[in-house]
Amino acid sequence: AYRRTGKFAFHVLTGALESDPRTQKVPIEFANGVEAVLAAIDAARACGARVLVGWSFYSPDFVRLAAELRAVQAARPGAALHVAGGVHAAAEPLATLRAGFDLVAIGEGERLVRDLVHALATGGDPRTVDGLAWLENGALRRTGRAARVPLDEFPPFGPAHARFGPIEITRGCVYACRFCQTPYFAGASFRHRSVANVREWVRFLVGRGFRDLRFLTPTSLSYGANGPEPELAAVEALLAGVREDIGPERRLWFGTFPSEVRPEHVTPQSLALLRRYVSNRALIVGGQSGSDRVLAASARGHDAATIERAAALCVEHGFVPHVDFLFGMPGELEQDVAATLSLMDRLVARGAKVHGHTFMPLPGTPFRKAPAGALTNELRQRLQALASKGQLYGQWQQQEATARELASERTSVGERGVSAARDR
Repeated sequence: AYRRTGKFAFHVLTGALESDPRTQKVPIEFANGVEAVLAAIDAARACGARVLVGWSFYSPDFVRLAAELRAVQAARPGAALHVAGGVHAAAEPLATLRAGFDLVAIGEGERLVRDLVHALATGGDPRTVDGLAWLENGALRRTGRAARVPLDEFPPFGPAHARFGPIEITRGCVYACRFCQTPYFAGASFRHRSVANVREWVRFLVGRGFRDLRFLTPTSLSYGANGPEPELAAVEALLAGVREDIGPERRLWFGTFPSEVRPEHVTPQSLALLRRYVSNRALIVGGQSGSDRVLAASARGHDAATIERAAALCVEHGFVPHVDFLFGMPGELEQDVAATLSLMDRLVARGAKVHGHTFMPLPGTPFRKAPAGALTNELRQRLQALASKGQLYGQWQQQEATARELASERTSVGERGVSAARDR
């Protein structure tokens, strides 16, 4: 069930199926929307096949895709096995199953999808596959959590189906910020794709005519590191090798979406390194708040002064800093909002841009039970003023509504039931 927000996850799963002899010949359809899913189900059933419909979504999309699932099931009851995966489903398996999905994938999907498809193709019981959960007489049952995978063992996308995307170079995150789902889904440690493997796939993309190369990582300057301190030699080995493979005419994007930079990693040395190899002249810097108290409470691992220093260094070295801020954080007080506004004003005066977000209580995080992020009237007016001048962008207004929706969904499901599901 192919949607923009989950497409890169599906590209990785497609690559996993393509590269396993057991599953590489199984037909895959990318169906966008209810009618397309129904048509794909009908076509597969006409060939006598067992049909698996995969759904992958982030928390903000759960309600909408659950409604699509209900529409598909109402039109074709029992015609397919509907499996949900991704960070939301893994964090809230009971709620996801109660929404109507037959199975939930808990953990990383590369090995799991191979085993699941192989089980279906050979007439086996999918509930024997590691990493799956289901409902049995209303109770949650599960086989455990899917194993975390070495990135080098799997393609970063699905080349045989021409499903491409950024090359994931690092999975997991040691920082474990309390609002972020990444470390709680993929682990609070780094796993890196090797330079040799990255270059192999870069050369493949060059051969296919790609002119822009992007990478996927929770923190780009942590490439090659085991802990919080950057390993710039590893970063240079990566960037120098990729630049050699793509030549001077193609563009190499690093430290921009979808691979931000942590502010404490912004140093004269790291910026000189980036300047030498990358094409972008904007850097996405994770700031989140101008309040040291809020930064400490969310386990960011840096203070507000570090954000300001990073922005100044970016400008000094010819980069435009785009600084992420997260509004409406748990426990945020009036003085915290004032500190954030003051920092934003100073950054904008230096030539930075603000990338605004509203806090959402995401399932699977330590802040999952926090109230939805809400903006004060003063903050909303200040943000709108910055946006009107082109100094702020982002989906902060939409995310405020989504945050309320997530909190409401959490209440309707019932914290007791969700907690019980986690305990099992």
